[in-house]
Amino acid sequence: MSILELPSPVWPVVVLLVIQAGDAAMMLRPPKFIVDCLEGVLLPREWWWVLTTAKTASVAGLVVGLWVPGVAMTTTAAIVVYFLAAAAAHIRARALNLTFWVNCLGMLVVSLAVLVGCFVRV
Repeated sequence: MSILELPSPVWPVVVLLVIQAGDAAMMLRPPKFIVDCLEGVLLPREWWWVLTTAKTASVAGLVVGLWVPGVAMTTTAAIVVYFLAAAAAHIRARALNLTFWVNCLGMLVVSLAVLVGCFVRV
């Protein structure tokens, strides 16, 4: 098994980048489903800026990582960790509604698939 420093193929990383950019943009004026999600896991509003910052940083990392070895892989791994933490927060708060199953676990699967599919070779 080997680990690639630049993504191959590139398109899944670009798809993840677009999703993360949209997610970061939505955090500027969160729609109801995001508000419900964050309130459901009992995250205080004064901490929401941290999520916006993390999502924006992930976009920057994925863009840079298209050309700089190791950056996209590290950023994608960080996105996986982010969604693992989000899943843990949902489970801890018992907020196991549709948002958890579709958005949170869906993004965990997508980001994990990008990590394995673009950076790991057997």
